[in-house]
Amino acid sequence: MASEPTTPTFDYSMLPDYSPCERPTLNGLALMVVYFIVFILSLLGNSVVVFVVCSMVNRRTSTDIYLMHLAVADFLFCLTLPFWAISISSQWVFGTFLCKLLSGVQDTAFYSCVFLLACISVDRYLAIVKATQVASKRRHLVKVVCSLVWVLALGLAVPVIVQREAFMPEGHASLVCYDNVTGEKMDDWRTGMRVTRHVVGFFLPLLVMLVCYGCTMYTLFHARNGQKHKAMRVILSVVLAFVVCWLPINVTHMVDTLMRSQILTENCEQQNQVDLALQVTQVIAFLHCAINPILYAFIGKKFRNQFLHSLYQKGIIGKDSLALFRKGSAQSSISSRVTSITL
Repeated sequence: MASEPTTPTFDYSMLPDYSPCERPTLNGLALMVVYFIVFILSLLGNSVVVFVVCSMVNRRTSTDIYLMHLAVADFLFCLTLPFWAISISSQWVFGTFLCKLLSGVQDTAFYSCVFLLACISVDRYLAIVKATQVASKRRHLVKVVCSLVWVLALGLAVPVIVQREAFMPEGHASLVCYDNVTGEKMDDWRTGMRVTRHVVGFFLPLLVMLVCYGCTMYTLFHARNGQKHKAMRVILSVVLAFVVCWLPINVTHMVDTLMRSQILTENCEQQNQVDLALQVTQVIAFLHCAINPILYAFIGKKFRNQFLHSLYQKGIIGKDSLALFRKGSAQSSISSRVTSITL
């Protein structure tokens, strides 16, 4: 679930010193409000996911563990949004240390989120398509896989942490938090980082998801179970949410990179259109961290029932309310192999 190709940070590459064109911007106050709304929704939703998975104790599946790590990644990601929101209305006022720290946290959370989405697709493929071969072995590998995901994500975030600073670019009237790379290396650095994030942070994980979910849907389609159609709807929702949130900003950044590399011709009108598209698609990409809890948690009966049971254990709801809300859930466990995709 912003502003290098697939990274959710602000893209200050469109600064006045790069072009004589006057760059358009969206309403700063409106953007700040949107970021804070996404922050609140993501904070609440992902906190609930962590709470519910932690309350499962010894009944966690491999998918539940991936979900918890995914929620933590989205939670960390959303914690950085208020800082970017405040900087929209004025300038970056938090200094170089927080610039590096928040950029590192955001990039690490972003890569972890994308990699965990791919891991969940592989996990569902193994659980449904290859159940008899690997079901007994997967659980012992989940912690190792999650650890590797976080280490790899942090490694990919290191270049941004090293290069990002709070500074005032030439011809600019306010401080920004951005990669402070000057001279001939600037274009090479920006292009290299964008290509890396396009490939590693979007297209490869998307390919893994499409292959795994494609095979899973094929298996579910041929399964003789009434829950298969609902399971396929969940799978389609997962893939569509990822594509809808991240494809627009990837495509827009690709066009922007081609224009800045002089591969595509550009004029002020085209630059303005791309700049506005970058700002809009960045907001859409931000939404993904708030959508994940809905797709991976509340759409699944197992998770919803566990959430209600946890509320009952904490004394927040009564036994009668628990029974009412969970009425009919017994049918959802008829076939655990098929309906596990609904989490």
